[in-house]
Amino acid sequence: MSSRDRILGRIRRATADGYPDPDPVIPRDYLQVHGARTPAGRADLLAANLAEYRAKVHRVDEDGIAMLLMRLLAERGAESVLVPAGLPPYWLAAADPTRIHDRAVSTPRQLDAVDSVVTGCALAIAETGTIVLDGGPGQGRRRITLIPDHHICVVRVPGQVVDSVPQALPLLDPTRPLTWISGPSATSDIELDRVEGVHGPRTLEVVLLGAQ
Repeated sequence: MSSRDRILGRIRRATADGYPDPDPVIPRDYLQVHGARTPAGRADLLAANLAEYRAKVHRVDEDGIAMLLMRLLAERGAESVLVPAGLPPYWLAAADPTRIHDRAVSTPRQLDAVDSVVTGCALAIAETGTIVLDGGPGQGRRRITLIPDHHICVVRVPGQVVDSVPQALPLLDPTRPLTWISGPSATSDIELDRVEGVHGPRTLEVVLLGAQ
């Protein structure tokens, strides 16, 4: 018997009177979603909550994605852009910056020298304005979205947008490296002085692809 089994056994014995069932069923009767929304309404709520977190939100269709990304990178003055291996090539077909590919041998210093990173996502949650990354082919490893100062994240609408966290969790693989992003990186001290870019990108731009 392991130490863990002994400790759990003692807890079960100590709480046996109050909890006759050692493995009680936990009720999950809370609301899965707050209100009924159309796909368009879900996208609107996501955009509003992203903007509340100071993310920059853009809407575009498939025909306009390449020109939009070119414009966003140009406005940023980006001379280099980090590209995950599975990113659709046509997304950056019109962009000028030098492509930097996601490589395991890249050091944090090398990644910090990159001007921008463009990725897809796993899911977006409308009620919380949250983007979820899981390291999929169009997203790359976690560190490429935490070290560069400018992150452009593309969300396919409506397919990748859900209403709530309870709806999102069953769709995500808990064995993958999940990163939950609600706005640009920021923190505040005890006097509520906000500092951005502390533990992630200072600027987050979210492109809602398919939403016009």
